[in-house]
Amino acid sequence: MKIIAQIKQPIEHEMRLFEDKFRLFMSSRVALLNKITYYVVNRKGKQMRPMFVFLVAKMVAKGEVNDRTYRGASVIELIHTATLVHDDVVDDSNRRRGFFSLNALWKNKIAVLVGDFLLSKGLLLSIDNEDFDLLKIISVAVREMSEGELLQIEKARKLDITEEVYYEIIRQKTATLIAACCSIGAAAVKPDSPHVEAMREFGELIGMAFQIKDDLFDYGQEKIGKPTGIDIKEQKMTLPLIYALNQASPKEKNWLINSIKNHNKDRKRVKEVIAFVKAQGGLDYAVKVMKSYHSRALKILENYPDSPYKSSLLLMVNYVIERKK
Repeated sequence: MKIIAQIKQPIEHEMRLFEDKFRLFMSSRVALLNKITYYVVNRKGKQMRPMFVFLVAKMVAKGEVNDRTYRGASVIELIHTATLVHDDVVDDSNRRRGFFSLNALWKNKIAVLVGDFLLSKGLLLSIDNEDFDLLKIISVAVREMSEGELLQIEKARKLDITEEVYYEIIRQKTATLIAACCSIGAAAVKPDSPHVEAMREFGELIGMAFQIKDDLFDYGQEKIGKPTGIDIKEQKMTLPLIYALNQASPKEKNWLINSIKNHNKDRKRVKEVIAFVKAQGGLDYAVKVMKSYHSRALKILENYPDSPYKSSLLLMVNYVIERKK
């Protein structure tokens, strides 16, 4: 956790203030809702998304933030939390970050309604303050995240994902929200400036690298909170697997697809698939692609003068591809 504390250092004051404001934005007149949102707030993760908002804002505005920055960070966190709550219902998941998920404690109906409540809170926070530019950024992100999830489900049924389709899925599912954090950070302090698009692209590149790193964990030995081979068991076509399929002979391809479709619960077979993907160079290829996204993100940061905020963003970009979980 030391690296996260290091990244957070130049925005420590803003993050503390943000937590107070965020609690306030989540409040409701319904006691049950307050009880649930209190549970959510006290089980927060690393808070990387609001950190992106504040670091980008301070980098492009020479250390300045304003009320729009806090609202932008809160909208992102409200919408992100809403999607996580809904994801747990869809996946029938009982745990989130090592704690019981909302649907495990309060059942699906309440979890869905809480997700809807958080979503509406995020939208109203922007509308009430006439932050229409910020609202547009987050609305596009929500639409893309939904489309990405559905595209992945559609393709998982046929297992016909090409490399291009895979990039589109992870761009929509993962990268689009990090892109929204960075463009909101810029738009909050420098609306209608070239920084908004530059930072959107920066966030998207980091998001792509982040998701490829996540896919690589499925083949690694590190203890990351999900068992090795879980993506294969869930029939998710990730980059190492797509590359291995493209390199395989017709006979090997049939064996791979048959393994994923019909034997994905067989631990021995899953291990054989993992070994095959490694032997075909699937992991090396994915690492190469991840590093390419990483270096393109760093190139964008070169256009900004040195500052503690830029240093933290550089740390964040490197953390994305070097993290162990």
